[in-house]
Amino acid sequence: MKTFVKITFFSFLLCVTRVVFGLDVELTRGIESAVPVAMVPFAGEVETGFGITSFIHTDLSNSGRFALLDEPVMTQRPHQPKDVDQLFWRKQNIEHVIVGSVKAISEELYQVSFAVVDLYQGSGEGQATKDHIALEQTLQVNRSQMRHLSHHISDLIYQQLTGERGIFSTRLAYVLVNRRFSSIGEDLTQYSLQISDMDGFNSKPILQSSEPIMSPSWSPDGKKIAYVSFEGKRPAIYVSDIASGERQLITRYPGINGAPAWSPDGKKLAVALSSNTNPNIYLIDLESKKLTQLSRGYAINTEPSWAPDGKSIIFTSDRGGAPQIYQMDLKGKHSKRLTYVGNYNAKASLTPDGKTLVMLHREAKSFNIAALDLEQGLLRELTSFGFNESPSVAPNGRMVVFASQDGGHGVLGMASIDGQVTLRIPDRQGNVQEPVWSPFLH
Repeated sequence: MKTFVKITFFSFLLCVTRVVFGLDVELTRGIESAVPVAMVPFAGEVETGFGITSFIHTDLSNSGRFALLDEPVMTQRPHQPKDVDQLFWRKQNIEHVIVGSVKAISEELYQVSFAVVDLYQGSGEGQATKDHIALEQTLQVNRSQMRHLSHHISDLIYQQLTGERGIFSTRLAYVLVNRRFSSIGEDLTQYSLQISDMDGFNSKPILQSSEPIMSPSWSPDGKKIAYVSFEGKRPAIYVSDIASGERQLITRYPGINGAPAWSPDGKKLAVALSSNTNPNIYLIDLESKKLTQLSRGYAINTEPSWAPDGKSIIFTSDRGGAPQIYQMDLKGKHSKRLTYVGNYNAKASLTPDGKTLVMLHREAKSFNIAALDLEQGLLRELTSFGFNESPSVAPNGRMVVFASQDGGHGVLGMASIDGQVTLRIPDRQGNVQEPVWSPFLH
């Protein structure tokens, strides 16, 4: 087996599991031109016991798009738009002030009101008026859903201030491995396919096995996940329904069954299959189970992903002597090479607008996540630390999640597509690998 196949198919099996209750997100680099915002603690938070503003503050801060004022320096703490003193906040170079309140309606039901005040939207320099309110909503939620509501509010604020959809209510799927041995050396390793919120909280397993699990892939509607399982000591591709837990066997051909990728319409899977030969790219119609071979030859062709319009496939091939990224037109099945910089490029996918290629990239010895502007031909490394792999693009195209090794420990990392923001999500109890970002879920 050639080197790059070992890296992209097998290196992520060497993981260490942990139980995820939540991950500490550390912003390691942010945008200098971020929009200055004041997030005032909501009224009623202390009485209700919910720190909803801390969740929203973390979401907005970690997006890298906003510079949030530190709470201790707030000498004014309004809770309604009419109490916002424009001149006071302008003197602190703030452009938007977020205010709100939380109150109990019943033992389990709560009402959350919030508003975004644009200090430069209306006229005058005194107290804010209705003309200054850029966004205002009142929402009701059960106690157990307060954290989800926080992410939803973050999405609303993000979209209001940037014009783009927020990703704070999306989720991640990833593989965990609990590598253990008995006192007599018996291998007791357990594998788990996990789903969590995008910040690592609320992690839950949807599949656990004593055999390896690999290559999770979200369906376009976010309701199913395709993955590779080595049950029965041989690889097979399954699709699991997240809500019901029901699953369906898709392929179990001789040799490699790997790297499933959903078509944008959710009707097909692109996969890598081999039968006594090197792997090639195939399409599987999920209704008819019809199998169509796309790539041919003696090169290793693997890691398919779809172009957003569903008309072509991006894949990794060593047909030129080293792993590089190619694009195949599904109509004519003609391929063209996309990457020329670096001696190793793999695991690639396009941003939703189809303009940027995100991939695992090696220039010298280190593996980093990189983005290639397909129009200008410019390649930008998004990371510069650790051993990185398995990049996955957020559904708004603004961020990339990836697995990384840092100081001998596995961490999740995130980076903005422009390279100006990097996040590190330390894992205190083990390693996480192969993260994939969900689509928008509602």
